[in-house]
Formats: sequence, structure tokens, C-alpha cells
Amino acid sequence: MFNVLFLCTGNSARSILAEGLLNDPRVSRGRFRAFSAGSQPAGVVQPFALEVLRAQGLDTGSFRSKSWDEFAQPDAPQIDFVITVCDRAAAETCPVWPGHPATAHWGVADPAAVQGDDATKRRAYEDAGRTLRRRIELLTELPLERLTKMAQEQRVRAIGNAQ
Repeated sequence: MFNVLFLCTGNSARSILAEGLLNDPRVSRGRFRAFSAGSQPAGVVQPFALEVLRAQGLDTGSFRSKSWDEFAQPDAPQIDFVITVCDRAAAETCPVWPGHPATAHWGVADPAAVQGDDATKRRAYEDAGRTLRRRIELLTELPLERLTKMAQEQRVRAIGNAQ
């Protein structure tokens, strides 16, 4: 099983969406376990992000905004891939992760920054969810078990260009 940590600055929207979507058993097929965290956790999860996950039939009761420091501790799960999903987190200096996981950047527009009525905001979260779902599907299709660590990282990084 591959452990994937999705990072964003606030861990309130995009990284939460990615964690939920990859942890869907229909998607992960027992090959992946996802986590999410933020460099400066917002402390709350955006309600529209939870709404998008519930629309996929996912249980949202356990999601919380948390610090990436939790995953740099000795007793944290061994992480295979660290994927940033927002530009601010990609530019920050990350902790040294135990096991030296592969890293990639999958920038996604911030739905929390969208202004307007609820319908406009909801569409932004749905768009972010669609982009992340497509990239996650590409990830789950990779023959990671047959690739070298360097090839894994290259292939996972290339997914960040997929729309």
C-alpha cells in the first residue's frame, strides 16, 4: 500500500478533497491510503469541500484541518508521496519527511478564494474536485509497483499537468 500526503497551506479545502477522493475504496482499490495536512492549518474544513465529498457518497465525519508537523513525527505513517495542491505550499520549505518520500506539485485553483454567491462558490469547489479526481485516477492507474523510485516521482509529477 502506498501512503500519500496531500499538502496545502490551510488544509481546509483542496488537500481535504484530495484525501477524501483517494481514500474512496472505489478509487484506491486497496493500493493507497491518503492523508492531508497544512503548513498553516486553518483549523476548520470548508463546508463546500465537505459537500463535494458527500455528493460522492463519502463519509466526511473524520476530516479535520491539521498541521503537517503531525506527519514529520517518528510515529507517523511512512509516507511514499508528498503532493502539494496549492502554490503557496509548493513554495514553502517543507519538513524533512522520514523515509524521503517522492514529491510532486499538482496546483489547483483555490476554491476558497472565489467570491460570489453560494452557487458560484459551490461550482469552484466542484471544479477543484473534478480536477483532483482526474489526477487521482491517473495516479491509481500507474504501475507504481513496477517502477523505480525515480520513475515513480517523475510519473507522479507529470500528473500535475493534467486537467
